[in-house]
Amino acid sequence: MSFNKVPMTVEGASALRAELDHLKKVQRPKIVADIAVAREHGDLKENAEYHAAREQQGFCEGRVQDIEGKLSHVQEIDITKLPVTDKVIFGTTVDLINIDTEQAVTYKIVGDDEADVKKNKISVNSPIARGLVGKLIGDEVSIKVPGGVVEYEIDDVKYV
Repeated sequence: MSFNKVPMTVEGASALRAELDHLKKVQRPKIVADIAVAREHGDLKENAEYHAAREQQGFCEGRVQDIEGKLSHVQEIDITKLPVTDKVIFGTTVDLINIDTEQAVTYKIVGDDEADVKKNKISVNSPIARGLVGKLIGDEVSIKVPGGVVEYEIDDVKYV
């Protein structure tokens, strides 16, 4: 079975590696200790602490497998090492101006696992990113969003 590589920024891959490291070196040992303490309390069938610790262990191991799986398919893209152009590509930070409202907004185009709208990081697969990728500074783009169509002008593209 062959998998396609999944694009991810250097920061995104680094954050996943840090989470994996924390799960393996901090969470796992803590859960194992919690299970050992709970076992000492006797009857496991009615031991809520034991069952809670085992449940935590299941979540932790699931997340470890999830992250390891993602990292095995990651294609890390370091935008700072690419030649700077006026073109919007994966990893760039794009300054937009809403043509109707003249409101400015900035988005960084990232991988699915890194997307966080609160931090203005949008997935490369989102409607806005799909409408921007390949466009140049000064281009006007119409992007279909749940609330209708929004028209933006690309004000700047940063490779940071």
